[in-house]
Parts: sequence; structure tokens; C-alpha cells
Amino acid sequence: MHTGKIKKVVRERGFGFISDNDGREVFFHQSGLVNAQFDSLKEEDKVEFEIEDSPKGPRAVSISIAKE
Repeated sequence: MHTGKIKKVVRERGFGFISDNDGREVFFHQSGLVNAQFDSLKEEDKVEFEIEDSPKGPRAVSISIAKE
């Protein structure tokens, strides 16, 4: 399980980017959210996620809001 923060949300396109704790920027699509609503995400929200390979590079999946 990886952790990071929401870096950017592109609401009109349904995707965004997460800055993980290792300094990488990882793409995510709203379909990768679990127990979180895309419309309520905002920059700097702490999240937990898995990374999978996709044809365009790594992408975050199984994304949930991190428990404090």
C-alpha cells in the first residue's frame, strides 16, 4: 500500500494526480476510487492506494482517503 496526497484534480475530465511519499507523481482515474467520492476530493487530501501498470505508465488504483 502506498500513501500520498492529491496533487491535482481535473474534475471535467474525471482524473487527477497523486504525489506519493516517494516523490513520484502518479495518475489516477475516478474509477480507481474506493470509499471516496471524486467530487469531494481536494488538493492535499491524504490518500492510500495501490499502483498498477497501464499502457500509459503507472496508475493509482484502490484509492481511499487515508485514516489519520
